[in-house]
Amino acid sequence: MQPISEKNNFHYLCIGLIILLLISALIENFPGDLAARFVQAATVSTLLFVALGNRAHRSSMAISLTFMLLMCIVITAGIVLDSSGFGIAHLLLLLVFLLWVTWASLKQVLFTGQVDRNTIVGAICIYMLMGLVWALLYLLIAEIVPDSFNGMAQAPWLDNFAEATYFSFVTLTTLGYGDISPVFPLARFLVYMEAIVGLFYMAILVASLIGVRLSGYTPQGDQDT
Repeated sequence: MQPISEKNNFHYLCIGLIILLLISALIENFPGDLAARFVQAATVSTLLFVALGNRAHRSSMAISLTFMLLMCIVITAGIVLDSSGFGIAHLLLLLVFLLWVTWASLKQVLFTGQVDRNTIVGAICIYMLMGLVWALLYLLIAEIVPDSFNGMAQAPWLDNFAEATYFSFVTLTTLGYGDISPVFPLARFLVYMEAIVGLFYMAILVASLIGVRLSGYTPQGDQDT
């Protein structure tokens, strides 16, 4: 296992996000919320570790121990917040965290100079992160305004996480199956804004990065290095 660095951090993040999205879809059939909390904690720990892990090299043992410790902290904090009636505060904390990771990833993709394979993979990671951000926004609206979405049961946000994530990515990719639809006006606004952002992100940013990569262009500041 290679140490995480700015040369490969998005490869780890991309693999982690794909695995965690797959698991989050599969655990919907399991009773209780322990499995969902495990996936949530694994998601937060993966994002945090990849976002900060490139600042120092660690052994495989240190990586494993740190990851498990982060997961225990996130699971405990989530249980405490939700059982104390601070479910909305829990959602807001997760939303702020995801926004921070997305912004940090965007800065690395846009302002690190040369466009390489890791940069392109990073752009794909940001696309997946945007889907998760919007999923949390939908869950937040559903918590504040009941029955904001047709096809989504009125339940605690953790129970609806897989449904909201599915709906978010269907909207982001403009598939629009129609099995879940927004009713509340703010929810409708967020839905069509997500579709617009997803469409133009892939058409402009990702396509431009791939074009720069294929053309072999090197920014002016990197020509002497």
